[in-house]
Amino acid sequence: MIANRPFPIIERPTQDDRVLIQGGWDHFKLIRQGCALTSGARLFYFDGTIEIVMPGRFHEIFSHAIGVLLTNFLAHQGILFFAIGSADQEREGIAAAQPDQSYCIGSQKAIPDLSIEIVFSSGGIRKLDRYKAIGVPEVWFWEDGTLMLYRLREQGYESIDRSELEELQDLDLAIFKRHIMMAETDLGSAVRSFNAYLFQY
Repeated sequence: MIANRPFPIIERPTQDDRVLIQGGWDHFKLIRQGCALTSGARLFYFDGTIEIVMPGRFHEIFSHAIGVLLTNFLAHQGILFFAIGSADQEREGIAAAQPDQSYCIGSQKAIPDLSIEIVFSSGGIRKLDRYKAIGVPEVWFWEDGTLMLYRLREQGYESIDRSELEELQDLDLAIFKRHIMMAETDLGSAVRSFNAYLFQY
């Protein structure tokens, strides 16, 4: 008879765990199969480099906050949208990504209109090449308390001060960022405050 012992509590680490592996597309697909049952793992591929990220606690706090706040904004505006989270985005044999948040606006699309990554382990701008290969129109990075926006042009991504997605052009980024920071310590208060701001208009 097996003794009735409680399972140990395993807490999510505070910081991200990140592993880089050199390998081709077939190697990437094998690793993706192996990680299919690993809760929370994010996988990326570009130019022979496989990146595996296990998000830490603060990563998930900010990811969830951005998702909730942006979803509330889109819903308040009466915009048809599909929040598809970290669903696989890929261009077969070339690039693959699992962003923290992603959105299709107006209709379901194979490639979302917007992908968002929370960056703790390395500079976000270096990640843009893989999104360019996939063809994501707009990419946002949350890094060190700063929200950086990039728009895909013919020559590559260009830094922008405001979203160029028509449905997000009324989003006040200063207010949005302030509420993301509030959510680090109290998501409920941040959501209530943000919603109160939205209902003024």
